[in-house]
Amino acid sequence: MRLGYGVVECAAAGAAVAYVECGVISAPPRDARAARLGEIGRGLRELIDEVKPDAVAMEEAFFGVNVQSTLALGEARGVALFVAAEHGLPVTGYPPATVKKAVVGHGRATKDQIGFLVRALLSMRRTPEPDAADALAIAICHARSLPAQRRVRAR
Repeated sequence: MRLGYGVVECAAAGAAVAYVECGVISAPPRDARAARLGEIGRGLRELIDEVKPDAVAMEEAFFGVNVQSTLALGEARGVALFVAAEHGLPVTGYPPATVKKAVVGHGRATKDQIGFLVRALLSMRRTPEPDAADALAIAICHARSLPAQRRVRAR
């Protein structure tokens, strides 16, 4: 079980986005599912305590062909939502196509395209591994949507 994470910092206007950190929290596949979820939760707590984010953005759940994979994804997402709520962090979800469109320009981007553009947009020396690149793409999408969210809230 793996949970990619990406942390960015954005200017008040939401235009400039800067790379802070990314990686993957993983749990050994040989462990029982409950133990793996606990490991993901502990890792996420440590990360939040360390980087002190203002918000959490996640990819919205999607339905896959493999029922067990979809269930595991939903459980890991539930752990992440719980940990964010424990820390009083607002959580915003984005559909995968919205994230891809915000970063690549269209909703059918490949993993390679996402990684390449995340690296370019954040001026990174190396392309992050796919789970971390996806997480950074979600963070970029959220940062870019902040000005629009502020306009809607102001009305």
